[in-house]
Amino acid sequence: MAPVPAEYREVVPKQNTFSSWRGRLAQRAVHGAWAWVQRTGSVTAERPGRFRFGSLGTGTRLAFPLGTVFGEPWIHLGAHCIVGEQVTLTAGLMPDLDLGPDPILRIGDGVVLGRGSHVIADTTVTIGSDCYFGPYVYVTSTNHSYDDPHQPIGKQWPRMEPVEIGSGCWIGTGAVILPGARIGRNVVVAAGAVVRGEVPDHAVVAGAPAKVVRRWTPAEGWQPPLRTPAPVPIPDGVTPEQLVALSDLDDATVARLAELDEDESENGAEGQVEEGAGTRARSLGPAAPGGGAPATRLAALDSDG
Repeated sequence: MAPVPAEYREVVPKQNTFSSWRGRLAQRAVHGAWAWVQRTGSVTAERPGRFRFGSLGTGTRLAFPLGTVFGEPWIHLGAHCIVGEQVTLTAGLMPDLDLGPDPILRIGDGVVLGRGSHVIADTTVTIGSDCYFGPYVYVTSTNHSYDDPHQPIGKQWPRMEPVEIGSGCWIGTGAVILPGARIGRNVVVAAGAVVRGEVPDHAVVAGAPAKVVRRWTPAEGWQPPLRTPAPVPIPDGVTPEQLVALSDLDDATVARLAELDEDESENGAEGQVEEGAGTRARSLGPAAPGGGAPATRLAALDSDG
């Protein structure tokens, strides 16, 4: 009989020293303690700790552990922001500088800064409201210079230019925003892109250096055209129970729902089914606004069945 290959031989597992109840208990204690440390160490307007931000809005939270943070009096954060773990926020070249009466780093309301991101504001950096940053995004208003070929680059005085990021932008993982960048509203910056200069509103940029690969205008819409249809949001008023019911539908029921949609479109019902179906649906309440009314259609199917 041929010998059994080594990769198929039975492997006798070694005893796991943490498989005992003591090990499991210790593991739970460690995880519980770390969760408590994270909750306690997070920074909010009500519990700023040692930090004295120029402004820290309601509902904003900086997750623990923080990255490097200094120049807080010149850092203004809006309301309901989420700042992930290990995010660096700095104003000025170094700590303990007097930067004057005006804010240096301004972050609007509802901004999300992903884990490990850096925002370096040696001169003014402005981030508009409702911007979302992926992990490890790097934004800086300072760049090295190499004018003097005889001096080490790290010892030469850096160049500084203000940075502006418009509201509603999406900044992908690992993107770099260089000094002097002026990014418009509702711009998508692809992961790993390196952005400098001006980017128009409603654009998608990618690459290093970043270039506009798609843009929306009122006259032409998206050019080049989008390859997939826009996602359809869940209509207002739909309950979790109704969503669960929709997920359990079989193909035949889905086809019947599609027929009801077609009937609504043909009759111009605008969110209401035919009178008979609507009557049968009243037991589940009014139709959801927005023309979808999945609760109404489900009720109609239940009554028919």
